[in-house]
Amino acid sequence: MADPRALFDLTGRIACITGASSGLGRRAAITLAAAGARVVAVARRADALQNLCAGIGANAAYVVADVADRGAQEALRDTVAAPFGAPDILIHAAGVNTRQPADDVTAEGWDQTLALNLSAPFFLSQALVPAMKARGWGRIVNFASLQTTRAFPGGIAYGASKGGIGQLTRAMAEAWSPFGITANAIGPGFFPTELTQAVFRDDARAARNAAQTCIGRNGRLEDIDGPLLFLCSEASCYVTGQILMVDGGFTAK
Repeated sequence: MADPRALFDLTGRIACITGASSGLGRRAAITLAAAGARVVAVARRADALQNLCAGIGANAAYVVADVADRGAQEALRDTVAAPFGAPDILIHAAGVNTRQPADDVTAEGWDQTLALNLSAPFFLSQALVPAMKARGWGRIVNFASLQTTRAFPGGIAYGASKGGIGQLTRAMAEAWSPFGITANAIGPGFFPTELTQAVFRDDARAARNAAQTCIGRNGRLEDIDGPLLFLCSEASCYVTGQILMVDGGFTAK
């Protein structure tokens, strides 16, 4: 039997991570680099990306870009391939939550949310899939949410986008898995990130969320490492079209 640890070795792989300037996207870049991958971090904030890549070292590069700009997808495809070659791992961690109540949702807020959370993962994947097909190997990891299946106050636009991610993940798998490309999603519970600052600033609310889990606490950034590495590696070669909830059992109760 081969060494099971080799199943999680990403040496020789090239990963592109959007939303890598903070939160779970930043954590993803650090985790995949530690597993041997060369990583290209994509976000809008150059200073945060520079700091991230300085910490990782020579196996990291960054691209400053707005992934929601659909007209720039072809240029972005070429730019993210410039440092190390075309990525064979693509993680869509960029996201926004306007937290507008249903009666107050604006067209601008709705369009911004859908463009970044749902359209960008599809069109960037579409741009990068041909190189994965040529290799016969690829990993796409989308970010779902508790709101993929549940409705939260002030979350109608965000929830619609994350519900869409669930179906997008299944449709990606149907379209591209015959070519050796798996498409899955991680559904985080409540983790301390920029998107959830409002939640964690409210101690009572954070405590209620923790009590809703089976484990009895909210997420820590390191809780995402194993599930993410699994979905990006050879260990998950027969897993596709799935949403792996990393929520401490929040959705089980």
